Amino acid sequence: MSRRRSMGRAIIVLPSMFTLANLFFGFWSMVLASQGEFYLASWWIVIAGVLDTLDGLAARMGKAGTRFGAELDSLVDVVSFGIAPAVLMYHLHFAALGPFAWVFCFGFAMCVALRLARYNSSDHEPSNGGFFGLPSPAAGMTLALYYPFSQTPFFQAQLTGLPWNQILVFMPIVLGLAMLSNVHYPRLPRIGIRSASGIYGLIVNVTMIGFSIFSRDIFFFPLGLTYVTYGMARGAVLVFLERGDDEYEDEDEANDPLIDGPPTIVKDFRGRRRRRRG
Repeated sequence: MSRRRSMGRAIIVLPSMFTLANLFFGFWSMVLASQGEFYLASWWIVIAGVLDTLDGLAARMGKAGTRFGAELDSLVDVVSFGIAPAVLMYHLHFAALGPFAWVFCFGFAMCVALRLARYNSSDHEPSNGGFFGLPSPAAGMTLALYYPFSQTPFFQAQLTGLPWNQILVFMPIVLGLAMLSNVHYPRLPRIGIRSASGIYGLIVNVTMIGFSIFSRDIFFFPLGLTYVTYGMARGAVLVFLERGDDEYEDEDEANDPLIDGPPTIVKDFRGRRRRRRG
């Protein structure tokens, strides 16, 4: 009986241990950034992201999710994916731009805090999985991984001519707005061997692991930008299509003599309020 009780306690504590390890690496990243060790500081934020995934996985597998664990996870994420990337970018780039350039870094950290507060207070997620708004770990890791990418031979040979001073100023703004948006961002596909989607998820995850071993510096920053851009482009296309559908429905309703009565308010699949007659 005592052995089962101790195992149950270990299952409950394990996710929080991953979460605290996440906090450790986020804090260590800030220490290294203040010492000019930007490469290690960048990758410790990525390690924090891996641990953030593991704590959720451990909680689901052990059915040990608690309100305490959820709140602790959000507080830690503000540090590891909000403050730590902002401090890294401040020491890397913004400290040389003037006495008030730190405001851009603060704005990014603020957006992470707002994103997590909205996520915790929200009662719904996309019906097909994923997130409303860019997840804070994806935003923090994308911002942090610029420096390793900038040290690659490909960057030095092909991309140094781009206006990176201006790009790095706008990058925290764009990532912050993406986090606060209602754009749908998908999750990584789940791994399995009994279905086509599971096999696809296995291929995707194994490919990412392979790149993380052999070409991590050149792979993950473009991957993060692609993920951010994909969500925004997909959201823009859906908005354009929905506007066309709304105009078509309004025209049909105006010309249909069988539809009468005041309009009623309904919610679409994204939780937004829409009018419907009849």
